[in-house]
Amino acid sequence: MSIKVGDKVPDGTLGEFIETATESCAIGPNNFQVADLVKGKTIAVFALPGAFTPTCSAKHLPGYVELHDQLKAKGVDEIWCVAVNDPFVMGAWGRDQGVNGRVRMMADGSADWTRAMGLELDLTARGMGVRSQRYSALLEDGVVKKLNIEKAGQYEVSDAKTLLEQLG
Repeated sequence: MSIKVGDKVPDGTLGEFIETATESCAIGPNNFQVADLVKGKTIAVFALPGAFTPTCSAKHLPGYVELHDQLKAKGVDEIWCVAVNDPFVMGAWGRDQGVNGRVRMMADGSADWTRAMGLELDLTARGMGVRSQRYSALLEDGVVKKLNIEKAGQYEVSDAKTLLEQLG
């Protein structure tokens, strides 16, 4: 069963490739607990089937990078891109797309969090394994306030413009 508006997102571990070391994060892949990341924050999350795939690279991720400032002006603390890829791939894709810290490139390598959300997509027959459905969501302190799940093969409701308009 898919998560819905009003539900708290499940805890889980997401990986992120850190480009610049800090006191709390080393360069390279770092794991983060979702429950810790969402606490007290408003987060725009969008998920997609995979890094470097055509629609994801040409439209989905670039839209959120482009509207970063407008989303932040509407009270969004962070923007996450979640895909069932490893942190190395997500980091490389972020560099390729010129994300430059505007979007956190969050890896759900084994699709554990995606499954817990009920938003997995089985593309095994196409040689891609289990991936994420394409969706966007607005989380406030870990609670789903907006949720836009695409129909299979579509890109109509999970774009950055739609989520921005939903923020009022």
